[in-house]
Amino acid sequence: MTPNQTGALLMTGSMAAFTFNDTLVKMVGVDLPLSQILVIRGVLATLLIFLLARYLGSLHLNLPRRDWMLVLGRCLSEAGATFLFLSALMRMPLANVTAVLQMLPLTVTLGAALFFRESIGWRRMAAILAGFVGMLLIVRPGPAGFDSASLYALGAVGCVTARDLFTRKMSAAVPSMTVTLMASLTVFVLGLAYSTQQHWQPIAAWHLGMLLGSACFIFGGYLFSVMTMRVGDVAVVSPFRYSGLLWALLLGWLVFGDWPDGLTMIGAAIVVAAGLFTLYRERRQVGG
Repeated sequence: MTPNQTGALLMTGSMAAFTFNDTLVKMVGVDLPLSQILVIRGVLATLLIFLLARYLGSLHLNLPRRDWMLVLGRCLSEAGATFLFLSALMRMPLANVTAVLQMLPLTVTLGAALFFRESIGWRRMAAILAGFVGMLLIVRPGPAGFDSASLYALGAVGCVTARDLFTRKMSAAVPSMTVTLMASLTVFVLGLAYSTQQHWQPIAAWHLGMLLGSACFIFGGYLFSVMTMRVGDVAVVSPFRYSGLLWALLLGWLVFGDWPDGLTMIGAAIVVAAGLFTLYRERRQVGG
């Protein structure tokens, strides 16, 4: 296989792993409170990520103060994104909340223009506006405005956008696995803090099995995403990130019997098309 083919396969595998994790969490979320899920999954996932970081020799804590501040900002954004995304996931069909997250390439591009003064041009700005129209078709606010599920999903997009912007400002000396481990620990601590506001429920063997599977999929998703960045051309591999929406459509239908209606599908198609166009324009700009 060529490096680009390997990278595309790894990116698709990463998106599949994250979507299978979302599916398992949504299943156990019927019986268990969110804090309990975050703590149990967090313990398992953090342990696996720590072992991987040690194995790869990429666990380095001697970082400049500036990078530590960026890592802290990224971790807090990750924790917020996890809480908001899973809260939306418990209230929305899997494919719908996944479709909203496909806005990320557009919001990151917009955020880079607003905060880092990066030039985006009128074509990419038009694509961003089209993407927001598609997003509105997915969440469809009613006469009273956005419902709680839609607000959680949009909040998750905002937090993940902030996370990615923090990541872009880190120096190349910061190991990816160190950042991933710190983020996993932060989410675990969030779960512990949130536990003071919720009553944990008795856990059955199948709950524990689901959460173990969820942790393994989270681990696999992070591992594949790290491997993806080491092979192939980013501009070629990045569009395969949208395969996560296909996995969400399939698993949402097979596991939960959900299938988005026509307007949601149109909105998702607009968001994906706008994102792909933005990636294409960025590639053209980098390539001159």
